[in-house]
Amino acid sequence: MHDAIGARRRTRALAVFSSLAIATWVGAATEDHMPQVTEETHVYRTVDGHDVHADVYRAPGDDIRPALVYIHGGALIVGGRQWMRGSHRDMYLDAGYAVVSIDYRLAPETKLPDIIDDLKHAFAWIAENAEDTLRVDPARMAVVGHSAGGYLTLMSGLVAEPAPLALISFYGYGDLVGPWYSEPDDFYRQQELVAEADARAAVGTDAISNGTGHDDRGKFYLWCRQQGVWPLEVGGADLASLHAYCPERHVTAAYPTTLLLHGDEDTDVPYEQSVRMAAALAAAGVDHGFVTIDGGGHGFEWDEDDAQVQAALATVMQFLEAKLGAR
Repeated sequence: MHDAIGARRRTRALAVFSSLAIATWVGAATEDHMPQVTEETHVYRTVDGHDVHADVYRAPGDDIRPALVYIHGGALIVGGRQWMRGSHRDMYLDAGYAVVSIDYRLAPETKLPDIIDDLKHAFAWIAENAEDTLRVDPARMAVVGHSAGGYLTLMSGLVAEPAPLALISFYGYGDLVGPWYSEPDDFYRQQELVAEADARAAVGTDAISNGTGHDDRGKFYLWCRQQGVWPLEVGGADLASLHAYCPERHVTAAYPTTLLLHGDEDTDVPYEQSVRMAAALAAAGVDHGFVTIDGGGHGFEWDEDDAQVQAALATVMQFLEAKLGAR
């Protein structure tokens, strides 16, 4: 699900901000200056005997810190909390944030309404344990996610309590039911077609909340995109009933400040998804930023030597500092 992007990317980033005061950020982690880290794994909820976990990373000590909640991608089908890129985690830690990386139950074994329920429980758990266990400030919390994690990040702006102050979506999406997901995808149909029997053999029936190491699950995603059935297989219902889970349809003036980042040559999640989300935010009068990576594909941030990527990550840190404050 990651494009080969380096050879196709030009070196210009466009950033359009709506009413955002962004300060200069100078706190990037480097190889010569890496933060000290403590890591703890917690169970944030148990459902029918199945534990769902979160990893908490922070600098040593008892200082209460602003929290950054990380939500992994993987089409809601694959992946896990360990998918957070180490250099990004260290970048956030070095700037003084505690990082909470969460799992959630995966589809198709668990359908979208219950995945969103996990999301709600994760934020409730953070709030309940913020001071005594996690040593974070729930009033200074941001959410960052990539791809499907970007989608869940945008959903957190609707369902999370307490509401986060800021959202950062790397090539996420605000619409689940449009043709891009509900019709056969030309890009994926250029690849070898996956038989339905093989796709279903790659997943199971018992709940799973961490797909790390379950590499075959990607076959199910590929089949869903080739057949245009992802919304039905993941949502578990007709398309009309999934409108409630489309963030772009439910933005109000109370929605958190949001930063969107997307490559305009993304072959997995169309660039238009962030364009439309930005339009919905603008229509509701929500402060937001939108960074376009010219020529960037899905997973553009992996090319950390690219000038556009470096500028985009600096913008992310400036955005966080403006909303959550420094250390």
